Amino acid sequence: MDYFLQMRNISKTFGEVKALRNVNFEVGTNEIVGLLGDNGAGKSTLIKIIMGYHRPDPGGEIILKGKKVEDWSVEKARSYGIEAVYQERALADLQPLWRNIFMGREITNRFGVLDVKKMREETDRLMRTTMGFTSAAISADSLVRNMSGGERQGVAITRALYFQAEMIILDEPTMGLSLSETKKCLEFVEDIKKAGKCCIFIDHNIYHVYPVADRIVVIDRGMVAGQFYKNQVSLEELTARLYLVAQTGRLNSNGEAGAGEEPRGEL
Repeated sequence: MDYFLQMRNISKTFGEVKALRNVNFEVGTNEIVGLLGDNGAGKSTLIKIIMGYHRPDPGGEIILKGKKVEDWSVEKARSYGIEAVYQERALADLQPLWRNIFMGREITNRFGVLDVKKMREETDRLMRTTMGFTSAAISADSLVRNMSGGERQGVAITRALYFQAEMIILDEPTMGLSLSETKKCLEFVEDIKKAGKCCIFIDHNIYHVYPVADRIVVIDRGMVAGQFYKNQVSLEELTARLYLVAQTGRLNSNGEAGAGEEPRGEL
């Protein structure tokens, strides 16, 4: 497999707290990776390292498109096309849809003046072709605060795709969504793969992650407890194994819980 991102022996210490311990993690160039783990497992720290907000402890390596990257930072992460959609979705509720799509990356004319007409036209096109908005009640000038949670999630993902993100990190994208909105959100995740991009899908709910993920990585107490290729394990089997991880933090070579064992890379 060609990898977009590879992380080797990633650790992160905050004072006396070891948030991550020798984590190995990778994402293929056109792969959806589900990242599961309880609160405090280390998911957020890992994602903040990927986004450049934290630097790993000495000894860890970050490899992008086969090349080791030194002095990792937010700017370097963005230069490689890494975008994150957080739980809050980072949208301005009191602004129209077109302003949210182009916030911080506005289109200007040759005089440096905002090209509002062009941004509205582009937003309208994206609404029909990517977001799937067909209702006449929603336009490029509609305020974001009047949209549902699923629609807002679609706006955030569409914005990332529009600006040529190579990898999109979704942080609990289905939190607070209704069943129909969750279904729509998962369709957006599938669209990321269809666009030839890769994605890290962070969630607590295996029933949301399993349908769209190619591979599922479980992190527990700062370490990778296991990873599963969806085509090699059923949802029922995976659910049972996750329960064992929650109880012991480890899986042994037979995929069974074993206290004190080191986590394996593949199960």
